[in-house]
Amino acid sequence: MRWNLRLKAAERGIWKSTEMRRRLAEAGLEISAGKMSALWTTTPTTIRLDDLDVICAVLECEPTDLLIREPDKVEARKPRQAEQASGPAVTPRLGRNRTLPPA
Repeated sequence: MRWNLRLKAAERGIWKSTEMRRRLAEAGLEISAGKMSALWTTTPTTIRLDDLDVICAVLECEPTDLLIREPDKVEARKPRQAEQASGPAVTPRLGRNRTLPPA
């Protein structure tokens, strides 16, 4: 997922995180400066649905406008067919009382 907060905020004329934070506070969502900075600059790993609801209300958008799917990244995470057929690769652990597997 890609977080699209800054673009949606810019479309509403909000160019700074402090302005966004002020508008969220007016809508009843008090966010610390650190959390607002993180929401503004990075993709959050988690977000409360209640908070997302207020953000969407302030920006007059839908959650799907803020959370952009990235199907290519999902596809890239899938194991390749050859790896699936042969099973997981086995890496020998070397050290005391260990031997290498036969060649």
